[in-house]
Amino acid sequence: MKKFNIRKVLDGLTAVSSSSSSATAQPGTPKENDTVQESLQSEHFQLCKTVRHGFPYKPYSMAFDPVQKILAIGTQTGALRLFGRAGVECYCQHESGATVIQLQFLINEGALVSALADDSIHLWNLRQKIPAILHSLKFNRERLWGSPTHCMMTSIVNKLRVHRITYCHLPFQSKWLYIGTERGNIHIVNVESFTLSGYVIMWNKAIELSTKTHPGPVVHISDNPMDEGKLLIGFECGVVVLWDLKSKKADYRYNYDEAIHSVAWHHEGKQFVCSHSDGTLTTWNVRAPAKPVQIITPHGKQPKDGKKPEPCKPILKVEYKTTRSGDPFMVLSGGLSYDTVGRRACLTVMHGKSTAVLEMDYHIVDFLTLCETPYPNDFQEPYAVVVLLEKDLVVIDLGQIGYPIFESPYPLSIHESPVTCCEYFADCPAELIPALYSVGSRQKRQGYSKKEWPISGGNWGQGTQSYPEIIITGHADGSIKFWDASALMLQVLYKLKTAKVFERARGKEEKPSTDKVDEDPFAIQALSWCPESRMLCVAGVSAHVNVYRFSKQEITTEVVQLLEVRMQPEFSEVDSPDPGGEHTPTFPTSGAPSSPQESEPSTQPSTGSNSSDGPRDNIPCLQVRSSPLKQSPGYQVELVIQLVWVSGEPPQQITSLAINSSYGIVVFGNSNGLAVVDYLQKTLLLNMGTSELYSPTEPYQRQPRSPRKARQPSGALCESNEGSNPSEDRCRSPTSGSTSPCNSDEERKQNFIEKVKVKSRRFSKTVASDFAKMSRKISLSSEPKSDQDAKDNAFIRSRSSSVTSIDRESREAISSLYFCESFPRKLDTLVSPCLLVGTTQGSVMMMSLSVPPGGDQRLQQPVSIASCGTLARLKGGILTMGLLDATGTLLPPSYEPWYDPNASDEEKEKGRRRRPASPPSSQEGQDTQFAVLCSEKQAKVVAMPSQTRIYKHSITETSFVLRADVVQMAGANCIACFCANGHIKTLSLPSLRPLLDVNYLPLTDMRIARTFCFSNLGQALYLTSPSEIQRITYSQETCDNLQEMLSELFTPVETPEAPNRGFFKGLFGGGAQSLDREDLFGETTAGKASRSLAQHIPGPGSMEGMKGAASGVVGDLARARIALDERGQKLGELEERTAAMMASAESFSKHAHDMMLKYKDKKWYQL
Repeated sequence: MKKFNIRKVLDGLTAVSSSSSSATAQPGTPKENDTVQESLQSEHFQLCKTVRHGFPYKPYSMAFDPVQKILAIGTQTGALRLFGRAGVECYCQHESGATVIQLQFLINEGALVSALADDSIHLWNLRQKIPAILHSLKFNRERLWGSPTHCMMTSIVNKLRVHRITYCHLPFQSKWLYIGTERGNIHIVNVESFTLSGYVIMWNKAIELSTKTHPGPVVHISDNPMDEGKLLIGFECGVVVLWDLKSKKADYRYNYDEAIHSVAWHHEGKQFVCSHSDGTLTTWNVRAPAKPVQIITPHGKQPKDGKKPEPCKPILKVEYKTTRSGDPFMVLSGGLSYDTVGRRACLTVMHGKSTAVLEMDYHIVDFLTLCETPYPNDFQEPYAVVVLLEKDLVVIDLGQIGYPIFESPYPLSIHESPVTCCEYFADCPAELIPALYSVGSRQKRQGYSKKEWPISGGNWGQGTQSYPEIIITGHADGSIKFWDASALMLQVLYKLKTAKVFERARGKEEKPSTDKVDEDPFAIQALSWCPESRMLCVAGVSAHVNVYRFSKQEITTEVVQLLEVRMQPEFSEVDSPDPGGEHTPTFPTSGAPSSPQESEPSTQPSTGSNSSDGPRDNIPCLQVRSSPLKQSPGYQVELVIQLVWVSGEPPQQITSLAINSSYGIVVFGNSNGLAVVDYLQKTLLLNMGTSELYSPTEPYQRQPRSPRKARQPSGALCESNEGSNPSEDRCRSPTSGSTSPCNSDEERKQNFIEKVKVKSRRFSKTVASDFAKMSRKISLSSEPKSDQDAKDNAFIRSRSSSVTSIDRESREAISSLYFCESFPRKLDTLVSPCLLVGTTQGSVMMMSLSVPPGGDQRLQQPVSIASCGTLARLKGGILTMGLLDATGTLLPPSYEPWYDPNASDEEKEKGRRRRPASPPSSQEGQDTQFAVLCSEKQAKVVAMPSQTRIYKHSITETSFVLRADVVQMAGANCIACFCANGHIKTLSLPSLRPLLDVNYLPLTDMRIARTFCFSNLGQALYLTSPSEIQRITYSQETCDNLQEMLSELFTPVETPEAPNRGFFKGLFGGGAQSLDREDLFGETTAGKASRSLAQHIPGPGSMEGMKGAASGVVGDLARARIALDERGQKLGELEERTAAMMASAESFSKHAHDMMLKYKDKKWYQL
């Protein structure tokens, strides 16, 4: 049934909304609410991806353009990442998602060829800011070609073998691409038209006819640097063939007993080097195929009796580069001795008589030697080596002693430690980034190469948006990184190590009581940051909270301030408060005792009970450092708050966290209750159970009750992490490979739920509760709902406090906290500091704060807190809250401007002036504020101080919201939501009109749920892989300006001149020999390839893009040739037409002359 507000329809203030998916206005809304003018419309929103930062996930291949100086990396997921100078990055994705096995640049052409594991090749146009595929070629099953003898020998093996691409080679300034296959054949593709040539090199013709075995896949293809007509083909079995392209036969065959992994030419074309599976390098003379001229084992032990060295691990790749002024460089990966078990991967650089072994932190995927010239027939002059590791990219300087590495300008260290939480702040104070950079610059490592970063291609974008943006990432090792994300770039500013304030276990005997988080006890779970005051509050997975201040001066803290808090769970079952009246404060059921909440403030670690005979009690999970702590400029610890064990039960993990610099208060909550701490006085102000928050009485006047019943200690409880019930899953460690919890298929749903048990011991021991919560939500959303459940006032969940895992999931936890200055009680006329508390059961409670004046009184007088009852009830756990004034403007929490705590007293007093609050009064009977509440299911707007619900919107019925934020957008405010079914939605404020609903990204990974976050000005991000951050925008303005903001990969650069052949080489023919490949591979000579061999697929790139990609040397030659042919043809046609016209004119003249003679002497009457 539809509800209408006739007055709003007539005034044109809002649209008609349905009861299921649109905002509904509460009848009797005060007239003042109608004056709110909403400027946001649907046309202000559009969703698109912007940039991707971080290290490519699962890299597999790499290529480099030596003229454009652009690096390309292909991954096992079908992604392409291109890098230039600092800030020049690009991300592309193949639709198939197959592994990118090889990349080949069309050097200085602005194009790239990618070969995939699904037997397809693609041509990318890099001349546009967002690269696109121009052509694709998909190979089909390979036919059985070859002599009858060989076909019979291998027919059984090859009948069902797919045409697998194993190697590609594109010569410099050539348009013909050589493709080697698993079958051993070589096909040739025209990269301009992406058509196959009829010229094919068959494996049975390349090898000797006497060979009875198949040579294996093609592992190498390259042309002789001095003779383009000679092609060197390497087969896996150890056979190398020098093929004459013109005569279509093998000139020489080189045989070795060990399998080949790679081949490298000397630039003079007289020698080549092969790397083998036994760790040897063989050097061959082209004209001496009988045996290699040299065999060496770089890492093998040389026996004294002259026998063959012991075999080593395979040398996976070798490169041979020459210099004019000295010995050549030989760079290789692998080849270590088998007795070096556990040794890290190494890159070996052999230069003359010296051999340098460079250890790497991760497995080597590929490497490339960067040279001064793109011509293979000239001295290479290598200057750097790019090493692609499994989780890093290293560039080594070959020009300096010791081979130092270059300092990378890319943000490739996001995954240095796994990311466990992420926050995004757009439009920050302008002085923040310089301040963080100044303290972060002192943390940089030393010993880097002094030369500039060699990958320096591309140009920055010319974006018009210049507001500061900061991304904060929390990591599993307890570190926090601040990133400058302005102008679609990403650069690390500062790194904070929170684990420094704790003692580290030196051995198994000193292992702390971190049973539940023994893998990563310092992992960051949540953080709260105030950009204006620069106050930072961090919650860790070991139930600890650290409060930090920002200072530009170094200090030494003799004793770290510690406050221990005992949050005891409730054990008697308490019914939910009656939600029948949404705006009436509720009370616990009569007779239900409340659990005592105790605090242990101290400056030294407590000495609780931890004997083997009895349960642990009053013991924190971590031990605070007892020795003096030297704190560098930057964030310095102010206070450490730790939750302690209670009668053998570990403290529950913190599910929500907030800090306010104006009040000097930190508040946090978990499944046991809420705690409020005054970090200025280092005292605990409030510690109470969740059910007691419903009482409007003063919480600190409660009578203590008898202690809880004794229970057996549960170590398994710590490991399974059953007690945590966070509403915002983004605070946990990301996991990979988890299936989507949003699939409606019953079988897959049950499989997903079963994975909870398997993954319960995952990273940081926190993933189990995430999966449990997700699976529980699936069950809830899939169950049929009664009419009673559909009503808003009948949505009730039990707040059972049983210690079983199922009951722990249903226990009501604190899920959201928000400081504001509002009307704490119904019909109040004066605003005062308040705290909004949201729970996982959908309740929103209001608490009143009484903060003493600043100065000495603030440090001496206590802060008082009073519970004011329930403000509203919503379906699902509360995710975010906000406060608007009467005009719809967002009222942010008050803050204290930043001052250096170690500065002089005068500077402190200047900075401590509290930010002015909102208008202090309200006329009786008039609402001047709107409280915005958003849960996992719906959003509500409540008028203050009347506490009347004026708008309500059901966000989703079949799914649930994972992340929601109140953000500023185009000068107005809205609610941005990300749902588990992949939808991104925005709602206007205060009327909650739907403005955007896009099915963007289904939840296929828990990592996305934990790291997705919105920010102001239409920005958002999430962790798309363990090492990559994907940024998106939902702003129409940003989408329109995206082309200008993105960087350019291709820049016009002249190709270096070819090496001079010299007089004698030119005279006697000793220089490089060219080859007319067009004449050899063209359709006229080679014929057409079989249509069943491969299928041509036009790419999404436009014809204009294809023309732009072909505007280099090859394209210019092709167009010039076509233009000459067309010009000659037109000239020939013109000549023929001219001759015809001349003949016609001559005939006309003759006929005219004959006519004149015929009638010359006749009179007019004789005609």
